[in-house]
Amino acid sequence: MSQSRLTSSPPLLSELLDREPSNATNRRTFFGQASTLGLFVGGAALTGCLSKDEPSAAARAGDSGKAAPAGAQLQNPNSKLDTALHGEMSAGAAIPSTVATGASVAFHRYDPALPPLSRERTIRLHWRAQEVPVRISQDTTVAAWTFEGSLPGPIVHCRVGDTVEFTLTNEHVVPHSMDFHAAQIDPQVAFRSVMKGQSVTFTFRPKWAGAFMYHCGSSPVLMHIGAGMYGAIVVSPAEPLPPAKEFVLVQSELYLGNADASGIRAFDYEKMLSTVPDFVVFNGRPLQYANEPIRVNVGDRVRFWLVNCGPTHPCSFHVVGEQFDTVYLGAPPGSQIRGVQTWGVAAGGGMCFELVCDVAGEFPFVNHGFGHGQKGTIGFLSVKT
Repeated sequence: MSQSRLTSSPPLLSELLDREPSNATNRRTFFGQASTLGLFVGGAALTGCLSKDEPSAAARAGDSGKAAPAGAQLQNPNSKLDTALHGEMSAGAAIPSTVATGASVAFHRYDPALPPLSRERTIRLHWRAQEVPVRISQDTTVAAWTFEGSLPGPIVHCRVGDTVEFTLTNEHVVPHSMDFHAAQIDPQVAFRSVMKGQSVTFTFRPKWAGAFMYHCGSSPVLMHIGAGMYGAIVVSPAEPLPPAKEFVLVQSELYLGNADASGIRAFDYEKMLSTVPDFVVFNGRPLQYANEPIRVNVGDRVRFWLVNCGPTHPCSFHVVGEQFDTVYLGAPPGSQIRGVQTWGVAAGGGMCFELVCDVAGEFPFVNHGFGHGQKGTIGFLSVKT
């Protein structure tokens, strides 16, 4: 690969959207040609994107998350816009970013504590899809695609039977959507993508307890998850579990390009396809809980809700010097197994791990797949008397 290719700046998506290809006469033709990439959303192949002055049936359905009127073809106004980048991105090229500078972005530790349950039985969330610079370590700032400016997104905590009313407003130039793994809902309606300035709203009631992933489901899904659009929703059982100190760990992989002139590293889609990450992290930042441990006391029951957002690799979760007295294979409190040393959580999955801290000390918690663990998924559980 030539040095000029490595140092040249990829085009911004806004430039691609405004570009008129020489062999096409309109945007419909341009994006129709992009559809030959064969990308899918919600299990359905996407047909040609409508022109700028002709909104799709999904857009005409409004922002309520309801289906389009009878006889209207429901189209998802999404993925061919961002997947048009495929033809513009060569190997090693970073995902185009509109982040100007990250020099003033401060590092902050992602709080792993599970937020308390609301007294309300209806959880109302109105989030924004945004691109923001996030400092993941003292010397690394990334141009992240985010929910609510957070990498990973905010932790959601509800209980079985609660009603979740969710709205996503897109403030980014790339189409985005939301896919909750805790929901049972028609994905072609609820999980559809929206353009910049548009919103989508849907409602669901979690049926099962557990630790679930949420993520942007716009194609290519690998790009959107890999660039930061993921997080955890913890659904507690209707009958409370035994009291515990509860923490949420979201494992993910970070695939980064070279730093630009302002020091920001964009995410690299070709690296995502290669599946060799630069970092593998808990809650978006390598080694943050080694530098600032999770602190509890002797006698505390500790409950880890672990969600593996991938996008590709498993997490072999282990606490050095301890054993899990309870691991829930399915929805807590059922399907528990006892005396577990390590258990794997697949990409896109989540599990609940419990132990009683009956010995004082510093206990590393790790991804025991150490080829990835040593890339950042190592923290400390500090147990004091």
